[in-house]
Amino acid sequence: MAEKLPLRDYQRDLAERLRAASTARAASLLALQVGQEGWLVDLADAGEVIPVPAITPVPLTRGWFRGMANIRGNLYSVVDFAAFLGGAPVAPTEQSRLLLLGDRFRIGSALLLDRSLGLRNPGQLKAQARPEASQPWLKGEYTDEEGRTWKELDVPQLVLQQEFLTVGA
Repeated sequence: MAEKLPLRDYQRDLAERLRAASTARAASLLALQVGQEGWLVDLADAGEVIPVPAITPVPLTRGWFRGMANIRGNLYSVVDFAAFLGGAPVAPTEQSRLLLLGDRFRIGSALLLDRSLGLRNPGQLKAQARPEASQPWLKGEYTDEEGRTWKELDVPQLVLQQEFLTVGA
């Protein structure tokens, strides 16, 4: 039979495990493929990543605004992130995903991506010099152990940009 821990020891152990779990979660970045580029998003800024549902086009909007999607009864505006960045629009496949921006932004927006690549540990990335004329939503650039370049998306800055918020053509 397993030995019972005193309540105080159990609470201390539980608090340490919760602290370790929150530290591990805070130290993780979600890796995404947008066109030919690798992007990173802080997990605290991401709501969830889902397969691409039906998207209803909205007339008289910019080319990078794909339309609206009904996700579990909530409407989300869908931005083709590759096209927003000036690249070719995402051609939806089975691997394409929507990144729902975190609820804390209260914007009801999703980014259409080529695919989700899983989690990355920031400790394994080497920071690069930030370009002088970079976009305000570019938090930083990194190189991984394989030499691939990653750009970190600053979601709080992105959702404040007039360019992102103005979808009308």
